[in-house]
Amino acid sequence: MKELTRLHYRTLALAGVLQATVQVDRIARTGQIDPASFNALILGLFSFDPDTPAAVFGGIYNLRPGLIALEKILDGAGRAEFQQPIRYVMGVLHLQKKLASRAEMQAVIRSRLQHTEKKLEFFTNDISEISSSVAAIYQDTISQFKYRIQIVGSHQQLQNPNNANKIRALLLAAVRAAVLWRQLGGHRWQLLTSRAAMLAATRELLKQ
Repeated sequence: MKELTRLHYRTLALAGVLQATVQVDRIARTGQIDPASFNALILGLFSFDPDTPAAVFGGIYNLRPGLIALEKILDGAGRAEFQQPIRYVMGVLHLQKKLASRAEMQAVIRSRLQHTEKKLEFFTNDISEISSSVAAIYQDTISQFKYRIQIVGSHQQLQNPNNANKIRALLLAAVRAAVLWRQLGGHRWQLLTSRAAMLAATRELLKQ
C-alpha cells in the first residue's frame, strides 16, 4: 500500500464532505439513503481522537462513494450530475469557516456528541436511529447561523421528519469532514488551482 501524503488525506476529507452532501441530495429527492455510506459518515462524528485522518471514517473504503463522485467532478464528467451536492459542499465550507471562530459552539457540539455516543452501543448495525439526536445538535448550533444551506428536493420527502433528521445529521457530518479538510491545509482556492493534483490523489486513493 502506498504511503499516504497530506494531499491524500486532504482529498479524502473533501471526499467525506462530498459523500455527505450526495446523500443529502438523494434523501431530499427520493427519501433513500445508502446505509453503509450514512453509517460511516455519522460514526465519523464520534471519532474524537483518531490515529489518522482515514480512521475518522473507519478507513478509506468507507469513502469510496465520495471518492468516485469527486473523481467525476474533478475530471469534468460529473459536474452536471452533482450540481446540487457541489452547491451544498460550498455551503458546508462556508459554515465550517464560521464555526472555526466560535470556540464555545465547538465545545457544545463536542460535549453533546460525547453524550450521544453512549447510545451507539445499542445501534451497532444501523445507527440511523440516533439521527434525531445528531440532528438536534446541528439544529441547536450550526443552524443558528444567519447563513443556512437551502436544500432542494421533493416537498414530500423534505416534510418527512425522519428525512429531515437524516439531512441535518449528514450536514453535521459534512461540517466535521470540512473541519478535518481545513486542519489538513484545505482552502477553497485549491479547488480551482490544484484540481489536477487532487484528481491524481483521488485516483490513487481509489486504488488503495
